[in-house]
Amino acid sequence: MRTLPRPQAVIFDWDDTLVDNWDTAFKALNAALVHMGAPPWTEEEARRRSGPSARDLFTQLFGADRWKEADKVYYDTFCALVLNNVKLHEKAEDFLKALKANGIYMAVVSNKRNPLLSREVEHLGFNKYFSKVVGAGEARADKPDPAPLLLALEGSGIPAGPAVWYIGDSHTDMMCALRANCTAVLIETKPPPEDLLANYPPAERVRHHGDLMELLGQYFG
Repeated sequence: MRTLPRPQAVIFDWDDTLVDNWDTAFKALNAALVHMGAPPWTEEEARRRSGPSARDLFTQLFGADRWKEADKVYYDTFCALVLNNVKLHEKAEDFLKALKANGIYMAVVSNKRNPLLSREVEHLGFNKYFSKVVGAGEARADKPDPAPLLLALEGSGIPAGPAVWYIGDSHTDMMCALRANCTAVLIETKPPPEDLLANYPPAERVRHHGDLMELLGQYFG
């Protein structure tokens, strides 16, 4: 593992970074596509094309006049499935506990909208870890724009920079981190295609949260 700047703050993506909601999101996405008369995506295609907020993705696919129709099917399907299917990645909470014990500022920045994002955080009892939970539509733009990451740091007294780690599973997350001048850490729960990482390479790649614990141990024994 590389030596990264000592973290003052660790910001997390949510889906497929801390929680394993991929199957639920994949089913909801294809439900929306089929409803709109489009062919369902393969898992490989979904991994390549996912990352933007639902609004941005469905606007790209169906235009400004019809994105809300697709979005409603996606959102309703996801909500019907998610709370009974939220699965925490192994050792994810151990990592959060270690960060909290060492006084590291933590927040979530996701392209999932609130209040669904906050409901999931609360459902897991994770409010105690995060100073802010920033969802889609809360900043002036969604990821990969750096705005939500900067919003998550507001009021913390910690400036955006290398001492802020942003941990995510997608190329969109890496773009967001690097555009904010933060340290991009890729967790390979569902690795994005390598060509999408070429212009926004992470400073570190880890396989799972056990690796993150090892990485943190370089600073806090």
